[in-house]
Amino acid sequence: MPDDLAPEGCGTLVLLGPREPGFWEAFTNSLEWQDNAPDPMDRWSTRVITSLAEQSNATALFPFGDPPYLPLFRWALASGHAWQSPVSLLVHAQAGLMVSYRGALTLPDRLDLPPPAPSRPCDTCTDQPCLTACPSGALTSAGYDVPKCHAFLDTDEGQAHLTSGCNVRRACPLSQSYGRVEEQSAYHMSIFHKGAIA
Repeated sequence: MPDDLAPEGCGTLVLLGPREPGFWEAFTNSLEWQDNAPDPMDRWSTRVITSLAEQSNATALFPFGDPPYLPLFRWALASGHAWQSPVSLLVHAQAGLMVSYRGALTLPDRLDLPPPAPSRPCDTCTDQPCLTACPSGALTSAGYDVPKCHAFLDTDEGQAHLTSGCNVRRACPLSQSYGRVEEQSAYHMSIFHKGAIA
């Protein structure tokens, strides 16, 4: 990782995200999900990642909370295991466009890491269905028009996408084979859209 991206005192940065299949079942069985208090996933992430940090002499970092926000997108690109997709979202070699990071660990020592993936998966995806999957035209190669996306979700047609998840993310062949359940996508869509209308 370039020195200008590395947190101070960091020998190795480890990005942490859900592993499918199985994450949603584990999360919905957690106390954070079942106590009906606000922000269950952020609270679950804080508990689990803080515990990992304590066990490994690391510092836990989170993408939520008060600004300034962590440069997770740039960290992911620097890892050699995630890339910018044709629609500008991160794409991962296994998770496709379903990639997400709940936090990171900074370790003081430099660890041996797996070599970067040889190429961006999109380079061998001949159809690139993500480019035409957005029914509102809000997410394209030109970028992401967030207000246009929210406006579409407010329509009758858009309601189906609140329960099934983002068409663009689901169109990616890697996403389709990753095992994220529809209920998890619906949860994230509800949080995303509720934040816009709150």
